[in-house]
Amino acid sequence: MIKNGIIDFHAHAFPDELAPRAMKKLLDESPGVNAFLDGTIKSLLDSMDRNGISQSVICCIATAPEQFTPIFNWCRKAQNDRLIMLPSIHPADYNWKEHLTMITDAGFRGIKMHPYYQNYFLDEDRMLPVYEYLQQNSLMVTAHTGYDIAFPNDDRACCRRILNVTKMFPKLKFIATHLGAWQQWDDAEKELAGKHIYMELSWSLEYLNQEQARRIILTHPADCVLFGTDSPWTDQGKTLSLLSNLNLPAKLEQKILRDNALAILSPI
Repeated sequence: MIKNGIIDFHAHAFPDELAPRAMKKLLDESPGVNAFLDGTIKSLLDSMDRNGISQSVICCIATAPEQFTPIFNWCRKAQNDRLIMLPSIHPADYNWKEHLTMITDAGFRGIKMHPYYQNYFLDEDRMLPVYEYLQQNSLMVTAHTGYDIAFPNDDRACCRRILNVTKMFPKLKFIATHLGAWQQWDDAEKELAGKHIYMELSWSLEYLNQEQARRIILTHPADCVLFGTDSPWTDQGKTLSLLSNLNLPAKLEQKILRDNALAILSPI
């Protein structure tokens, strides 16, 4: 395993003044989930330093249209050489195009979306012009996919909808989280593995048996798998250890830990 230069493609942090309240709310909504950090940038950077992680992609979620501006402003303030910020728009935001233009002009690499917290279906009609804009402007969208521990299970982010989006927008940098679809890994293995769809592996190795995790990763295109942790909800060091325990080929591990992320994050 490489000892430095690792890129965590899926982490979370909050403004210092908001972090205690946000962490409590999210923990209260997710029984059985633990937090390994306090949700601040400082605690994330300390964890990155302990684990040889050079950069983390910070995924923000606008749970209401009016949250765009404070999230956008905080992302501009917080972004630096080590933190790659992904702002968020809300599907009900009538000013989504203007806001995406602001995101583009500010030099962000893309956005984060969450079908559960934002109450939409991955492939519904109102999202199609958003995906078209992202595709035309070479912006990525990292989307929660699969079920979510804090919500009743439904199919709003299932593999079928991932395929619908990626077929309609074949040049869109669409990143499916949690190794394709959280707690829907049998479907992910049957429907997604082997297709040119980006998948990052946050919060999956902690649940999957090693055999299935290794099988999905080895079946998938080597350029399409990304390391991610979902910190602070997981321990970055433990996720690295779980990946190492899969005994993947060294070149593939290098791609997962760094090279694939660099390719996606590099400006066109």
